[in-house]
Amino acid sequence: MELRPACREDVPAVARLYDMARASLKAAGVPQWQEGYPNGDDALRDIEQGHGYVLTEDGEVAAFACLAFGVEPTYNVIEKGGWLGQGEYGFLHRVAVDPVLRGRGAAGLFFDELKRQAGERGVKIIRGDTHRLNLPMQRVMAKNGLELRGVIHVEDGSERLAYECILE
Repeated sequence: MELRPACREDVPAVARLYDMARASLKAAGVPQWQEGYPNGDDALRDIEQGHGYVLTEDGEVAAFACLAFGVEPTYNVIEKGGWLGQGEYGFLHRVAVDPVLRGRGAAGLFFDELKRQAGERGVKIIRGDTHRLNLPMQRVMAKNGLELRGVIHVEDGSERLAYECILE
């Protein structure tokens, strides 16, 4: 697997990844992403902002994620817990992995890259969130050192479990 910044030409492949992820979540009984978000337009926006990354295998796009730094507005209010870190943080959003790569550490490579970029910037905090029923992503976050800190609400008002890692 090779990690690289995504480009506009990757958008159709990323849109297919989102469709596969949506179907997988639905089959698992997870209501996350069932209203058409995220989609190719969201991926294009991430790419244009310099936040989109893909994993390729044999030259084909097999996973996508948004890796960003700054402020995620939905993280401003956290309930049933609290953030440990203060200041700038990195965050990972909209992770989609082709079923062929599942269980091979693909999502972990995005977290590794986010941590690498954080180190370059002097940022000591990494955050993420996922649906309460999205057990695979909860396991990925725990495996990559993020701990459950509480509950946030995304733009549509739905609840997400909020995770954080304070880097050494």
